[in-house]
Amino acid sequence: MSVPETQSARSILMVRPASFAFNPQTAATNAFQRQPGAEQPASEAVLKEFDAACTLLRRSGVEVMVAADTATPVKPDAIFPNNWVSFHADGTVVLYPLLAANRRAERREELIAQVARDGSLRIVRTVDLTGHEARGEYLEGTGSMVLDRVARIAYACLSPRTHLDALGDFAQQLDYELMTFDAADSAGLPIYHTNVLMAVGTRFAMLCGEVIGDPAQRGAVFARLEGTGHEVIDITARQMQAFAGNVLELRGAEGPVFAVSSTAWRALSGAQRQTLEKHVALACVDIPLIETLGGGGIRCMIAEIHLPRRGNA
Repeated sequence: MSVPETQSARSILMVRPASFAFNPQTAATNAFQRQPGAEQPASEAVLKEFDAACTLLRRSGVEVMVAADTATPVKPDAIFPNNWVSFHADGTVVLYPLLAANRRAERREELIAQVARDGSLRIVRTVDLTGHEARGEYLEGTGSMVLDRVARIAYACLSPRTHLDALGDFAQQLDYELMTFDAADSAGLPIYHTNVLMAVGTRFAMLCGEVIGDPAQRGAVFARLEGTGHEVIDITARQMQAFAGNVLELRGAEGPVFAVSSTAWRALSGAQRQTLEKHVALACVDIPLIETLGGGGIRCMIAEIHLPRRGNA
């Protein structure tokens, strides 16, 4: 029987990058990435964005654990740890299969050991799904899946980075119900990660309904979210492109905190902002270089830590 979880995490892992850059190996499946011009932004500017985001989240009462990327091998997307690892309340750590070969070096056992050591946390088992890579099957963590941890539902849009066999493996081993669907952008390309089109908080959910082409699938996702007690904010495809779906509810010292980028917040309407502010306190970070070069936003930069404390039964 699974251990109950809260939806939002008080503790998170973020990885300070050593070689952040536009990654050509991921660009073919990530329409959110933008090729830099002749002058790629200096690494110092990216680090400034990263450090400011960590500081703001800490001021919001979130416990931020920062791990350092290593210079070699070069890992242009190390800033996005949620794609290769997830941490669960029953003490499970899951390792995920990644499509881009140059991302697989991001999976570092020493980072998992640091989380357990520095947080005085207990790891009971490791579920290693990386064997799916040899079969050309991928599941990029909480990028590929958006988890309703309370209702134990994994929402996932299928794409070159999210395959049914790997999803089924995750669901069986962690006792999750799967809700899969197809979603595509205006060019007909599959949305590369579910967490750019939707997010699930404790009392609200964000969803870009218009990119789910099948009306039956779209209606089923809305109905499931509403049926589990969420007030659904339906964002547009234009808002999704501004990372309005790539957001995350966390838990601060005084209640829920909404991690959102300034790009995403500006894209939301006044009514949408008012709805969110009923449920969460705002933590708005400014990360335009990371969003542009990496094709991922603040949600992608965070691996939530739900592991139990040592000594807890």
